[in-house]
Amino acid sequence: MRHKKSGRKFNRKPAHRKAMFQNMTRALITHGSIRTTEAKAKELRGVVEKLVTIALRNDLHARRQAYQVLGNHILVKKLFDEIAPSYQGVPGGYTRTFKLGLPRPGDAAPLAMIEFTKAVKSETDSSDTSSQKSEDA
Repeated sequence: MRHKKSGRKFNRKPAHRKAMFQNMTRALITHGSIRTTEAKAKELRGVVEKLVTIALRNDLHARRQAYQVLGNHILVKKLFDEIAPSYQGVPGGYTRTFKLGLPRPGDAAPLAMIEFTKAVKSETDSSDTSSQKSEDA
């Protein structure tokens, strides 16, 4: 019996599970939202929210801790410089998970979308909107 055992195993060994969540975290930080199964999205929420909480400290040790999970300096920079500042003063709830209507074709697994609650504006988005404003004038 698995009484009081937290977390899902996903029928994977611990190293594979860790690698899967690292890859999903990288994809979420890169793209802002990802589509996955409901169970994986619910488990990923804990990993990502801990990373954002670490990023809110914004010191060298926090950057090194984030690098251990992400393994990419560019993603660490994006997490600390773009994502975390938008959550300054927010006590949690950095991600949102919602169920998608249709199950996955093939195995009928229930799908969900996980995304950051506040939209992160990248440099390309801001340059596009500024060019549109100048065209409108």
